[in-house]
Amino acid sequence: MRALEILYAATIGLSAFLLFQIQPIIAKMILPWFGGSSAVWSTCMLFFQVMLLAGYLYAHWLEGRFGERREALAHSALLAVSLLALPVIADPSWKPAPSDNPSLRILGLLGVTVGLPYFLLSTTSSLMQAWYSRTHEGAIPYRLFALSNFASMLALVTYPVMVEPLLATRVQAGLWSAAYVCFALLCGMTAWVGAQRNVPRKIVATTEEASSWPPAELRILWAALAACASTLLLAVTTFLTQDVAAIPFLWIVPLAVYLMSFILCFESTRFYYRRFYIPAAGLALGAMALRLAPFGWRAHMTVTIPVFTACLFVCCMVCHGELATRKPHARYLTGFYLMVALGGAAGGLFVGLVAPNLFDAYYEFPSGLAMCAAIVLLLPRPRAAAVWKAWRPARVVLLSGYVIFLGVVVRESVHNYRVVERNFYGQLRVRDDGDPSDEAFSRVLLHGVINHGQQMLNEKYRRQPVSYFCPASGIGQAMTAWPQGAPRRIGILGLGCGTLAAYGRAGDTFRIYEINPLVLTLANTEFSYLRDSQARIEVVPGDGRLSLEREPSQQFDLVIMDAFSGDSVPVHLITREAFETYFRHLKPGGLLAVNISNRYLDLRPVMERAASHFDKIAVYYDYKASEDDFLCFSSDWVLIADRSMRQSVSALVKGAEVLKPYSNFRMWTDDFSNMWGILR
Repeated sequence: MRALEILYAATIGLSAFLLFQIQPIIAKMILPWFGGSSAVWSTCMLFFQVMLLAGYLYAHWLEGRFGERREALAHSALLAVSLLALPVIADPSWKPAPSDNPSLRILGLLGVTVGLPYFLLSTTSSLMQAWYSRTHEGAIPYRLFALSNFASMLALVTYPVMVEPLLATRVQAGLWSAAYVCFALLCGMTAWVGAQRNVPRKIVATTEEASSWPPAELRILWAALAACASTLLLAVTTFLTQDVAAIPFLWIVPLAVYLMSFILCFESTRFYYRRFYIPAAGLALGAMALRLAPFGWRAHMTVTIPVFTACLFVCCMVCHGELATRKPHARYLTGFYLMVALGGAAGGLFVGLVAPNLFDAYYEFPSGLAMCAAIVLLLPRPRAAAVWKAWRPARVVLLSGYVIFLGVVVRESVHNYRVVERNFYGQLRVRDDGDPSDEAFSRVLLHGVINHGQQMLNEKYRRQPVSYFCPASGIGQAMTAWPQGAPRRIGILGLGCGTLAAYGRAGDTFRIYEINPLVLTLANTEFSYLRDSQARIEVVPGDGRLSLEREPSQQFDLVIMDAFSGDSVPVHLITREAFETYFRHLKPGGLLAVNISNRYLDLRPVMERAASHFDKIAVYYDYKASEDDFLCFSSDWVLIADRSMRQSVSALVKGAEVLKPYSNFRMWTDDFSNMWGILR
């Protein structure tokens, strides 16, 4: 029996590890095709949660229906068929057109590329635990669920520090596919060995708990608890990565504590101590609600991130702890996991698909907080039923007050903005800053907490390029280097509010590539740079790189790469293949300018490697704005051009830094990038 236990544990552990390894692999593979937006990850998470639900549904349907050997045969056959999907490499034909719905395109792509293998992996934990309970009378199969979540967390943590820095994406996909073959063989062997050594079914259903189906109210509660934790996970992740700090890999932290709560609660009941976690959850819910409020507490991100991580952990411990205390007899294990997966998928569907299309702001976070508060205040406590019931009116009043407060928070979060809109690419807000009578009165375009464009409203400065694009910045110097009267053809990736159009002169053509249609709408309605420009303005919808790849050479004098997702440059816009595309569109002697301003990433090695590969030089401009300069922001720009730039435009090289080769830095390609290696 000991060998069989090892087989069960190894199969469940390997399947869970592969489940969470394929997620970042495939997401990174398709990220360049959808603009590098963080919404790609959210949509992938939605797909994986839905497939997990489908896997649990299959396990629930299969278990106990056909007899042990027929079940093993059916599952082994599916495992064999799933091998036909290998290797898990996305087909480029799925690259979207500008008119395509990104979410639906991603879901279809994932279904074709990894759908069946991921589905089979999703069935493993639930199905193997059910089979384990047959062959091990009196054993607790739920500990295998804790093992599954531990393996998932191990995969999650090792990917950015061990897998991504060392291996190209296609190599990762190839190794994963090989590991999946091993899993399929191991899973099939476990199914057959277990079927041969099965304990007769009569040992099951000997107690009242095991002989009757759990009531519908309990099954709904299972789903609600899982949905609450899933909603809070995704909402906190969005809040931290967009409204607190756009730090690479920050999404790992909330997911890790979410998995940790699963591990602790299903490993042993002693880890969830209700008398501690219920009051702690009250404090956590209050702290998060106050931080969301415009009038609430504020702190540096080094405080905010740990506080929200701890609050999420406490809330997930309550949801998963209450879930674990209500788990059924092992006979109904697959049905239990089915409802848990249904709740998780519902939370993912709400945050990943419904909210971006239904809400204009991030209302899903307050909704998740309200749901968790209802669980904390209204969920019955079996061991203190009389006392809990006596305090019910007070708890209802407290919950009502909390929900009203969240309503105030929601109203205030959009109150002082001219525009609040969101779509697949995130939330955009427009606000006016300062006193209308002041010189520094301005209008700002925000993506999360990141300034994506600004225009002065004082008539004296309204047509001037400001913020990261002022004349003193690297791009400002490049734009003013051309002699007067010489018409220019300039390509720009990333519109923002249209600031760069202020440099347009009569006879110039500015061709701007913008993936987010909402950005173009706001640039035309809330800002005046585009209509004020003397240049001819052409706007091309869709991802800039994909659009350039489809076009013949545009013979640009200058290509400007200023596309950002939050505070980060999408990786697919700064790879070797991307630079090759940019240079194809430049005239001989043309310049490429790249905005590498970032608080957390040092992109200079990436720029230098690309320049050296194409036998060019990279000139770095580090502009530090003075505190009293309201027209300019500090910015980092790199100009890449032919080596003759030192003589042809010597003024641009003077006062800047020519980047020297970085030792032991591997050039980024579409198949390889290492964000960990450029963290500041």
